[in-house]
Amino acid sequence: MTDPNLSKIFMQTLIEDLKSSKIYTDLQNAAQIEITKPGVRLSELKKGVQAGLIQSGWDKRLKNAVFKYLQTKPKLQYPVTPPEHAKEPLLYLRKAQHAWEKRILKSLNSMCTELNIPLARKRPEKEQKEMNSKWTELGVEGPDILYSEDYIIHDLTQIRPVYAPKDFLEVIVGIQNPNYHGDNNGFFPLWGIVQVPVKVKSINLLRLQYSEMAINQCQSGIDDSTDIPSELFDLDRSKLGKKVVNANHGPVAQEFSKKGCPSGLRATLWAQMLCVEVDDVDKLYYEQLKTSVLHHDLLVDSLLYKDVKLTATNDDQYFVFEDFLYQVLLPFSRDTFVLNHFSQNSATPPKSYIRGKLGVEEFSVLYPPNGVIPFHGFAMYVAPLCYLYNDPVILYYVFREIYTRYFYRLHSISSHHQGIVALSLLFEVLLQTHEPELFFHLKTVGCQPLKIAFKWLVRAFSGYLSSDQVLLLWDRILAYNSLEILPVLAVAIFSFRKTNLLKVQSYNAAEAVLADLTTLQVIPLIQLSLFSK
Repeated sequence: MTDPNLSKIFMQTLIEDLKSSKIYTDLQNAAQIEITKPGVRLSELKKGVQAGLIQSGWDKRLKNAVFKYLQTKPKLQYPVTPPEHAKEPLLYLRKAQHAWEKRILKSLNSMCTELNIPLARKRPEKEQKEMNSKWTELGVEGPDILYSEDYIIHDLTQIRPVYAPKDFLEVIVGIQNPNYHGDNNGFFPLWGIVQVPVKVKSINLLRLQYSEMAINQCQSGIDDSTDIPSELFDLDRSKLGKKVVNANHGPVAQEFSKKGCPSGLRATLWAQMLCVEVDDVDKLYYEQLKTSVLHHDLLVDSLLYKDVKLTATNDDQYFVFEDFLYQVLLPFSRDTFVLNHFSQNSATPPKSYIRGKLGVEEFSVLYPPNGVIPFHGFAMYVAPLCYLYNDPVILYYVFREIYTRYFYRLHSISSHHQGIVALSLLFEVLLQTHEPELFFHLKTVGCQPLKIAFKWLVRAFSGYLSSDQVLLLWDRILAYNSLEILPVLAVAIFSFRKTNLLKVQSYNAAEAVLADLTTLQVIPLIQLSLFSK
């Protein structure tokens, strides 16, 4: 950051951000404790307090806080752009996102009207106590019925997902830039169905970005090395990983994890990369969210119950975590902290109005409180994490950080290079560039490849790959701080199944060839896709 104006603005915003965070209060308390320690001379008070804070690990905590700030905040531009431009600079994409949000709300409100169910209701005290007593067994004891305002009983099976990935794809495919007149500019695809000309990375830039994954580099989680016995490599990685964990520094954990995380250290490394440290205040906040769930029943709760039933409980890898999923997803829907990500998201949190006050802003409320209406498959963002964390509170905060840093981009319309539009375009560009025969064949038989791959991208492959492979893939999302690995893997899968795909004559046949991905090993596939051509 060479521009002095940008540097000054950056430092000001960083300090303001830190001052408004919990770490600032904790630092003040820690400094006061250091001041009261015996042996601290008044003449050397500043040096003594600084030395004490460093000795107690505060230098690392502050470095991690700055690291998190750099990872999560958009790059500053000068002069400072208006808020709506910072969220999304292209007007036609802002309009497309707004229209999509209206469509989602219309679908939600239509369900309320059809089933005569309110968006929210206060739970009777008896129901609150019953739910609290069964909080850890919601998978068994979850509601099979819903209550309308008039206490008419409805079957939970009447609840339907508000939208699915295929509905979202239809919207993205229909977006057109009104100022675009067909100039390729060296990056716009000729055969794809995404018509939004956003810049995507070339294969050479991706190779540079993921150079630590080169074929000649050993990786955790695979045992195909010829130069070093896999047992020796794993042992060395574990030893080094323990040193990294002890250092407790986010950038170090991130750099180490570029070659994958040893399974026994993954949970800690992920928490360090995400700068998640759960203390008593965080536990209390989670309990407050839980209390909010107990006090009020939201229609969104039923959407989450239904989503878990349709996805995780039907999956042999994740059905055992049904209780955990509810303990994360229900509090998440009440968490207003999640609203912070809308400052850099093209989306806006949906609003509802008090009955009889439709359109009157002072009677509007955000619904749900976290601003996120779940789609079909939303629960699968949480499911793989259940293999790492047996404490639902830690699980909750890790998921919240991953969602607000990465996954929200997978279901909102934007020009961001890691948004779902750019990822979809990157998939089409890479596939038609490196597998032109396959791309053209599938297009000829009426099967646009993105129509199959899109659901993989939106769910970050969760529920499609085996759980251990999902974790290896997500290692790289966190380590490289990028979702661009997703379309790279999608292209690799098409290349891997190329022989069979070239024989298909219909969309259904192509879908059948790509229906089961659970036997795939993702890291060798990515390596071959990026570095073998």
